[in-house]
Amino acid sequence: MVRGGESAVKAAILDFFHVPEAVRAEFWREVLQKNHLSLVVICIMILGMELYNMARVLLWSSSGLGTLNNRIYFGFYASLFLSAILCLLLEHALRQAAPMRRWAAQYGSMLFFFLWHAVLNAYDLMRDPYGSTGIFVTAVLALAVFIHMPWTFSIPAYGLAYGLFFLLAGKHLAGGDLLNLTFTTIVSLAVSLTTSRNLVIMVSQRRQIDEANAQLQELLERDPLTGLLNKVAFQSCAERILEDGERGQDLTLLLLDLDDFKGINDHYGHPCGDDVLVHTAQALRQVFPEAAGIGRVGGDEFAVLLRDRAEGASERIGQGLLPALARFHWEEKPLQICCSTGICRTDRVGVSYRALYEAADRALYEAKGLGKGRACACVLDGEGAENSMRKKQKNC
Repeated sequence: MVRGGESAVKAAILDFFHVPEAVRAEFWREVLQKNHLSLVVICIMILGMELYNMARVLLWSSSGLGTLNNRIYFGFYASLFLSAILCLLLEHALRQAAPMRRWAAQYGSMLFFFLWHAVLNAYDLMRDPYGSTGIFVTAVLALAVFIHMPWTFSIPAYGLAYGLFFLLAGKHLAGGDLLNLTFTTIVSLAVSLTTSRNLVIMVSQRRQIDEANAQLQELLERDPLTGLLNKVAFQSCAERILEDGERGQDLTLLLLDLDDFKGINDHYGHPCGDDVLVHTAQALRQVFPEAAGIGRVGGDEFAVLLRDRAEGASERIGQGLLPALARFHWEEKPLQICCSTGICRTDRVGVSYRALYEAADRALYEAKGLGKGRACACVLDGEGAENSMRKKQKNC
């Protein structure tokens, strides 16, 4: 029982530090974006403060650079000032670079800033053992608040800075100061780790919400019985393709209406009618696997959008779709299902979906008037003008 508890604790700890593969890329994008903003703000603050500090040494100090101590402090200020400029230049130059290259530049800048504060504060304490650890503590807290780091980076960063500060200034620290500094560093590291974990959770939840929204959108666009696009979604699909089309690229719209579907419902019942609709949808997917869109646009009316010529579509109806429909059985009895088809082809330039649909619907109406299993085709030119019906054939 104890081993089981230890395993659970170990699993919880590993999960706390783990960034799932599914969200890793998005996690790093978030880290880079948030750190970019933080670094820009930090660098601007550094430029202002260190410009003031350098001016204070050069202009307002009675000894200027004449003393070693002033030269050391001026070197500190100048190095941080130049590093802030370099950081801004790198952020700009690498804005389109690979994520890991950008992160390496960000992490290098952050680590330099952090260690700089540790060394400067240590130097202050070497000069004045009764001085404050405020500079290093401020840097420790700022790193936790403003910078996002996974544990593989935050633990080494805090450990290195704390170790360097203790090595340089530890002997100058009273026991209480050392305890407070250690406690502050541990708490800041915990905050950094927790912030990283919360970012993982936020990204994961956002991904789940996006997936749920995509599924809901899919449900809104699908006919619940057949799984095909509903009327609105099919129209949107066709309109997008018409808008993106170029002259010379054929687009063919097929409108298919099941013959005597009402008689099937009346004679065999609505469960049989539903199965016929599902079977028809499956047959359309099999016959037109490359279709730009397949939808159920009415009770027993279907639509297919093809990047193909009308002649090829008509052949596939007669040789593929109708034989597939004829294989339908209800309660082990074959049903002779047939459909009428209206076909309209266009080169897409200047043709609206409404004009294309109305032309195909007129072709379908003519086909229905000629008897079962008929297909009629027409062509719309680039200005939307309809040529006369030029193909009438019997497929059943």
